[in-house]
Amino acid sequence: MTTSLKPDVRFLLRHPAHFLALGFGSGLITPAPGTWGSIAALPLAAGLHLAGVQGVMLAWLALPMFVLGVWVCGVTGRALGVADSGHIVWDEIVAMLLVLAAVPATPVAWLAALLAFRVFDIVKPWPIRWLDARVHGGFGVMLDDVVAALFAVLVLWSALPYLP
Repeated sequence: MTTSLKPDVRFLLRHPAHFLALGFGSGLITPAPGTWGSIAALPLAAGLHLAGVQGVMLAWLALPMFVLGVWVCGVTGRALGVADSGHIVWDEIVAMLLVLAAVPATPVAWLAALLAFRVFDIVKPWPIRWLDARVHGGFGVMLDDVVAALFAVLVLWSALPYLP
């Protein structure tokens, strides 16, 4: 067990849960590992889109990924000694997939999705900040980002008619 607040490649590869929780390594990138984790969701979503997993199917895929995330984020948070380390980015990946499922697969829509999600994830308006402070463990790590994703989707749906 480590109490390092900054995991390294050895930590990433030590356990499959760490590899996933740290977003395939994107959570090791600083500054702003959460943004890098969100960006890591883009090629994943593109690959799934090419495989025919898009829209509602992509949103449904996020459900087992959320459940898996509760476990991988919990295991990795305990190993790091910090339940919601900024380097844990599986929550951003799953949340971004939800946001991307709700918008057209165009560069402009996906960039807007990334920006909208990052704003809500960073600013954490109510109830996101409230959940972040009160719901702990792997479930808490995952929950606040999914709520941020839902806020981003609502904003994007209202803005989509005005995007090129």
